[in-house]
Amino acid sequence: MPHHPHHESGGAAEVVLPALVLLVCAGGYLLLVRRARRRNPVRAWQPWRTVGFCAGIALLAAALLPPVAPFAHRDFRGHMAQHMLIGMYAPLALVLGAPVTLLLRALPVRRARRLTAVLHSGPARLLAHPAVALLLSAGSLPVLYFTPLYGTAVDRPAGHWLLHAHFLLSGCLFTHSVAGPDPAPGRPGVRARLACLGCAIAVHAVTAQLMYGGFWVDVHAPVAEVQGGAEIMYYGGDIAELLLAAALVATWRPARRAMPAPAAQPSR
Repeated sequence: MPHHPHHESGGAAEVVLPALVLLVCAGGYLLLVRRARRRNPVRAWQPWRTVGFCAGIALLAAALLPPVAPFAHRDFRGHMAQHMLIGMYAPLALVLGAPVTLLLRALPVRRARRLTAVLHSGPARLLAHPAVALLLSAGSLPVLYFTPLYGTAVDRPAGHWLLHAHFLLSGCLFTHSVAGPDPAPGRPGVRARLACLGCAIAVHAVTAQLMYGGFWVDVHAPVAEVQGGAEIMYYGGDIAELLLAAALVATWRPARRAMPAPAAQPSR
């Protein structure tokens, strides 16, 4: 039985609007790349970051457009595949595209300084902490699937899109806090980030196992769909988090130790 009845006659707007928004985001990124190259031709923008950001846009398109989107509207397994794409895989590609660094290079000096001041502000430093990002991303999963919140959200078009926005923003925030190349003044050391990543893996695994076993789950869908969605969360989450760990290792730079000053030679 379909458990998202309001989406059966969604119309062309559910395809056209997301496609337009994604095209605008991709075009805006490419425009910033062009502007950054003009402002500083010597300091070239890495092409692989552009490829990464565009890959993130492509993953979002795969999640929000047919055939995945209609499947997600009528089957919980499709919803979970959509959740993985929007909340874990697309954020990793988008964040590795370093959009904030690109924006800082493309903006005039005054505006870049204002943006830097915002990044160094107390609220921004708090949000950039992996523990806060962990709470907003993985910590929201039990609240969503073990309470009536999921059914309330998907039964309303606005709630459905708010759910997508939460997955995307919290996923980008967690990815940035763990392994993002953009400036993050409040980011702790590698050990703390690895600990938060380990907690995220545990939360995903335990939530998926409880869903598969039918414990506390509050999703109005056939048992086979719930179990299939739990398997997608379990294995898909593991792969995404391994990729995030690899990104952390790839972007990690050990702190340079100051060289001791040479001892003064005794005067003769």
